[in-house]
Amino acid sequence: MDTYVFLQHYWWFLVSLLGGILVFLLFVQGANSLLLCVGSTPDERKLMVNATGRKWEFTFTTLVTFGGAFFASFPLFYSTSFGGAYWLWMIILFTFVLQAVSYEFQSKAGNLLGQKTFQVFLVINGIVGPLLLGGAVATFFTGSGFYIAKGQLTDTMMPVISRWGSAAHGLEALLNPWNVVLGLAVFFLARVLGLLYLIRQVRHESLEQRCRKALPGQSLLFVVLFVAFVVYLLVKDGFAVEPGTGLIYMEPYKYLHNFLAMPVVAVLFLAGVLSVLWGIGKTVCCKTYRGGIWFAGVGTVVTVLALFLCAGYHHTAYYPSTLDLQGSLTLANSCSSFFTLKVMAFASLLIPFVLAYIVYAWRAIDKKRLTIEELHDNEEAY
Repeated sequence: MDTYVFLQHYWWFLVSLLGGILVFLLFVQGANSLLLCVGSTPDERKLMVNATGRKWEFTFTTLVTFGGAFFASFPLFYSTSFGGAYWLWMIILFTFVLQAVSYEFQSKAGNLLGQKTFQVFLVINGIVGPLLLGGAVATFFTGSGFYIAKGQLTDTMMPVISRWGSAAHGLEALLNPWNVVLGLAVFFLARVLGLLYLIRQVRHESLEQRCRKALPGQSLLFVVLFVAFVVYLLVKDGFAVEPGTGLIYMEPYKYLHNFLAMPVVAVLFLAGVLSVLWGIGKTVCCKTYRGGIWFAGVGTVVTVLALFLCAGYHHTAYYPSTLDLQGSLTLANSCSSFFTLKVMAFASLLIPFVLAYIVYAWRAIDKKRLTIEELHDNEEAY
């Protein structure tokens, strides 16, 4: 493997890792989606909002970083997906902006809309964000409707490389039932992670009991939907790339073949799934156990990482086109220049230090479990 190919795979790994971290951090959205269901009193809802309010910046920042990493390392994907499927991405971004506004203004003096309105905004973000993000990730395996014409870049009248084939600009992805299945799986996973986080972080007996009561049902829905998508993925035809020519063709059982050809990725996937199930199962079975968020969280990161690697590694088109098969995006035909990837690779050496700071800040914020009494004495509470 030459250096340029190594850098392409290196940056796909980093993008995949960011995707896994983002899905884990959607526990903020998952908890917020249950705000009006699990929280039975204003104090309980305030407790839930402040528990997730300590972490919403992590989710938003990771979402932006995920998009930025794609832009820097695989700019053709960025211009094609973010520029073509803009209705899908704009709705996602709008709900995240709505979330930020809701946290900051719901308890401000002179709030004309009322606290309940902003809490409803948080619920909307909690439902729409994970659902559409999951649907967008599913298109890495099911495909999207776009055309690629690199020769058009020299057209002075319209120098646009990619064109979207539908006026819905991304929302048509929701017409594919398997995109919806993964979107719903991510949504219920976010809810499960949100419940596990509240059990871990909030000290309120009745709220904790309600979270524990809701956990089995939400977990069952997630498992059923996720297993259904994985089975579909393993038996479907995939978008393969011929190594010598770059020709893209449909290969039966492509993603199953990818896992078999990359045993490390397969082991990561299985280990991640088992870790998620362990975190859920032990929390359900042991009424005093509160560490499930860590097993389920790490498992989520590892599982999503393995899925992304399966989508992009082993001569696979990671962003397939359903309208122009040969226009599908691969690591080789959509990446930045060798110089750009090389320079960014040196910059990426700072990532462990950033992660270490995040872990330090996380531990400092969550040093003790949150109580209602603490919120009443805190003027800066949401």
